[in-house]
Amino acid sequence: MTRIAEYKSSRELVSNLTLRELRGRYKRSMLGWGWSLLNPLASVIIYTIVFSVFLKIKPPVGDPSGLDVFALFLLCGLIPWNLFATGVMGGLSSLVVNGNLIKKVYFPRELLVASTIFALVVTALIEFGVLLVMLLIWGNMVIPWIPMLLVLIVIETTFVLGIALAMSVWNVYFRDLEHLTTILIQVIFYMTPIVYPIRFVPDTAEILGMTIPVGAIYRLNPMVEFVGAFRNVLYDLTFPSLDSMAYMTGWAIGAFVFGLYMFNKLEGRIAEEV
Repeated sequence: MTRIAEYKSSRELVSNLTLRELRGRYKRSMLGWGWSLLNPLASVIIYTIVFSVFLKIKPPVGDPSGLDVFALFLLCGLIPWNLFATGVMGGLSSLVVNGNLIKKVYFPRELLVASTIFALVVTALIEFGVLLVMLLIWGNMVIPWIPMLLVLIVIETTFVLGIALAMSVWNVYFRDLEHLTTILIQVIFYMTPIVYPIRFVPDTAEILGMTIPVGAIYRLNPMVEFVGAFRNVLYDLTFPSLDSMAYMTGWAIGAFVFGLYMFNKLEGRIAEEV
């Protein structure tokens, strides 16, 4: 209850820390917030050329929307992926880079992690706004689906925040974690159906003479469900299944509870270690 009271009294601090993150993200850059649009746009152009032009990967036709545009198919998965990847990496380093602030004054340290994630959510909302306009131009009437999109963003934000809380405090004690996570993020990217449809993943595969259920193992990755759910809402114009919503919500709550537990367990010596 004491911790909850601290959170309530620190709402203004969270807002100020989030604004500081937003202002510092593109400080002294000529394009400023334009980079939040140019970065995903550059990724879309590169991946579209490589996977759609060179490798001839065809996106699935939206059901029931009928949409058949690789760039939009890619963006519907890339934006939630970027929220996950940048949230994990940004949250992971948030305590270390704010070491001077931590040593000077007491406040709930987890607010530093939360402000980093919230700043990235603002950036993601801008990117989703641009995507919605593009979908409307191509004839996908996504406006009625905006409430469901916001629900998915809240669920994913909770999931990312939980992971970031745990990893940020681990990173204080084990600095190699940041380098390891960079590699792991790259692996997870290609184990998530972002640049290719999930139909490319076989149900089983023969490895060393054994039949491995690669499809079932592949789907244990929670980002598979998150990317699929965002595509359901934006690309297909349909609701994610109840099983998918339950799976994502379970991961989000579990990650948040675990992250908060680990943070509270290990935060005692943060000021000495950063």
